[in-house]
Amino acid sequence: MDNFTEIKAIHYETGKPVKIEIRNDNVTSISEIRESIQIADLYIAPGLIDNQINGYKGVDFSDAGLTTEKMRLTVEAIRRDGVTSFLPTVITSSHENLLRTFRNLTEALKDNEVRSSVAGFHLEGPYISPEEGFYGCHPSAFIRKPSWDEFAKYQEAAEGNIKQVTVSPEVDGCMEFIRKCTEHNIIVALGHTNASADQIKRAVDNGARLSTHLGNGCANMIDRHMNPLWPQLANDLLTPSVIADGHHLLPEEIQVFYKVKGPHNMILTSDVTHLIGMVPGKYIFLGSEIVLTDDGLIKNPVLNCLAGASMPLKKGVGNVIKYTGCTLGEAVNMASLNVAGIYNLSDRGSLDTGKRADLIVFKKNENDIILKQVWVKGRKVFS
Repeated sequence: MDNFTEIKAIHYETGKPVKIEIRNDNVTSISEIRESIQIADLYIAPGLIDNQINGYKGVDFSDAGLTTEKMRLTVEAIRRDGVTSFLPTVITSSHENLLRTFRNLTEALKDNEVRSSVAGFHLEGPYISPEEGFYGCHPSAFIRKPSWDEFAKYQEAAEGNIKQVTVSPEVDGCMEFIRKCTEHNIIVALGHTNASADQIKRAVDNGARLSTHLGNGCANMIDRHMNPLWPQLANDLLTPSVIADGHHLLPEEIQVFYKVKGPHNMILTSDVTHLIGMVPGKYIFLGSEIVLTDDGLIKNPVLNCLAGASMPLKKGVGNVIKYTGCTLGEAVNMASLNVAGIYNLSDRGSLDTGKRADLIVFKKNENDIILKQVWVKGRKVFS
């Protein structure tokens, strides 16, 4: 028997009241309606898509004890924050740890709920800059040169589900590695890099298409002219991901990124760790003591760098409106439509008939997104 639902709310792009009909997994009809009084402050948009989540609310995706049950609970928590699809992200570690992590994540994909929201895996490192500052809080002992043979073992453990790798193109052997990834339809992002303009151009020529959390994964002191930020901003073929949590970048930096790239060529990401939702205080993370402050900043005092984020993606959607003056539709698309396009998620990411009914219903408090409902594949998962 068919499951049928209809939702009435304001379309996030047009600002007009609409009725959306859902049958089973998909949106089957969208029509404008006149009932503006009853739904005056209720908006509807596609579910958010986050390409960089390292863990959530106490569960670290790289932890040896990750189970399918923990992963399922994590997916539920992530959905409650409006993210209906995401890429679990694994960072620099030993060869054995990375194999184990991808096996754990792949085992969890056998669960239907996990599978419906996990759009693939993101490997951030270990093929990144060995320079202090540029590797951020990644454990430097495990940073190494890229090896296609080694990566193939990770992809085998992941059963082909690694969709993105973040690398630093100045590392020996990286250009060939980028070329091999591109040939195998793996998205290559540049990040944690001190590459020159020429090295960045060559990386793009070989197939790199993303900049991972541009403006971060960077030393605190850089040359004002010869640094990796300008050439990545200047290259139209690179789409930057941006952490707009209010800690990782200044408002004026995000304004510049937005003006240079435009609303169709940048994406929002969260880069949250398992510390999201945790009590402020001191924790051990990646072998170092880090501090989670009352306002959500995660700081590694010894390395003098940030150690991931603790704000959900919806926070970035609200902040990018506040910082750039972009429309609600543009901000949401930076966290949905634009992301879906990069990862070829053609069945989601927009409010269109025939798409998966991955939806968020929300109110706006100034620029804050106040979630009221979240739908995944036509089923209400949060209210």
